[in-house]
Amino acid sequence: MGAATRYLSQRYSAPYAEVKATLTDVGTEELGHAEMICAIVHQLTRNLTPEQIQQSGFAAYYVDHTTGIYPVDASGVPFSASTLQSTGDVLTDLTEDLAADGAMA
Repeated sequence: MGAATRYLSQRYSAPYAEVKATLTDVGTEELGHAEMICAIVHQLTRNLTPEQIQQSGFAAYYVDHTTGIYPVDASGVPFSASTLQSTGDVLTDLTEDLAADGAMA
């Protein structure tokens, strides 16, 4: 979710059509990843019994969201755009993208 938001937000300040198109394509692909993860989580949780919900540690989430997919990290912290970078400077943004994707060592 975060990566898709990052790329799709940054595309607006890209100076070249090719860069905009690349950011759009990558952002769209990232949305597809989020959709696949949501589908998997839904399939794994949609038929849980109350006992399974309790045993799996899913009870607190289930009380708030039932079987709805709500983007949170492993600690239960909800997704927030506050961790994304979109400065309007294409070089800064692309450097941040590489760092976020682990491409920079």
